[in-house]
Amino acid sequence: MFLKTFGCCRKVYNLMLSDKIESYKSTGKFAVVTPAKYKKDYPYLKEVDSLALANVQLNLQDAFGSCFSKSRKTNNGFPKFKSAKRSRKSYTTNCQYPKTSNKLKQPTIRLDDKSIILPKVGVVKAVIHRKPLDGWMLKSATVSMDGDGKFYVSCLFEYEGLITLNSSTDKVLGLDYKSDGLYMDSDGNVGSNHKYYRESHVKLAKAQRKLKHKTIGSNNYRKQQLRINRIHKHIVNQRLENLHILSTKIANSYDVVCVESLGIRSMSNKGFGNGKATMDNGYGMFLKMLEYKLTDRGKRYIKVDKWFPSTQLCSCCGSRKKLALNERIYKCSCGLTINRDLNAAINIRNEGLRILQSA
Repeated sequence: MFLKTFGCCRKVYNLMLSDKIESYKSTGKFAVVTPAKYKKDYPYLKEVDSLALANVQLNLQDAFGSCFSKSRKTNNGFPKFKSAKRSRKSYTTNCQYPKTSNKLKQPTIRLDDKSIILPKVGVVKAVIHRKPLDGWMLKSATVSMDGDGKFYVSCLFEYEGLITLNSSTDKVLGLDYKSDGLYMDSDGNVGSNHKYYRESHVKLAKAQRKLKHKTIGSNNYRKQQLRINRIHKHIVNQRLENLHILSTKIANSYDVVCVESLGIRSMSNKGFGNGKATMDNGYGMFLKMLEYKLTDRGKRYIKVDKWFPSTQLCSCCGSRKKLALNERIYKCSCGLTINRDLNAAINIRNEGLRILQSA
């Protein structure tokens, strides 16, 4: 049923996009189309969740809105047709609640201890990672399938809560990016020197060599592809677990965290020569995790401009000195001798405190 719903959503999306394009060619305007238009010609569309198809229509409207937006803040082009091979396999359905005007006796999406109940599917065994608290209202559920063949359900809840920002600045931390350790903090601690992609590189290369000798499109070819996808998924899970552990530890221990807003994608280009190591760190994901965890706890997350010369300034006297990339020790004329990354982390912490106090 999940796979059938993925296919039906993709079919409806492509049909609506095709009709909009044909309408524009003939009339000069994009026609308004709904999934109900295609259920007569394609009866199998009635077998899947209707709200999943309705969300496809909303997604297409959002795609057109992003393309023709006057603000042009996004670089989204004209909507493209979805491929059965390359497009993400997922669909979103909304939760309906009992009202006096309908015949529902209970919500259409419900969570149990070891299962989830979905429309048109029924009870599905699941590992529930987090249970909702009292007062949380379930709004929607997104079912997706990863490349390793496993299914996931992401539930969206709505609740009212008051977030009170902590005004304390007793525990302040500055973080500087470190290629061989994820980060160096202002207390002298290094994050983690794990390179999970490199650690699984030999195993991944062996699996990819086996794929090369199989006939494209055969069952053995697809089985080997699945083995490769599982290796990639294992690497992703290892990296995410490590980043969650580190970000949670920092969010629980400090009131204010100051970071530098770096362009990670620009740093991973060929000019620096360490693109694979930079992307393997996952520093951008780490900062996003840190930001929402600090906000959830009512703490401060301060961004320092990427052009702030944190590496060149002396954290003791404030004098400025340029360093080459291979110079790892900062020696100042005032007598300070300190690790280059530690000096930068202290400068980021001080600049973040200045931004916070002047706000």
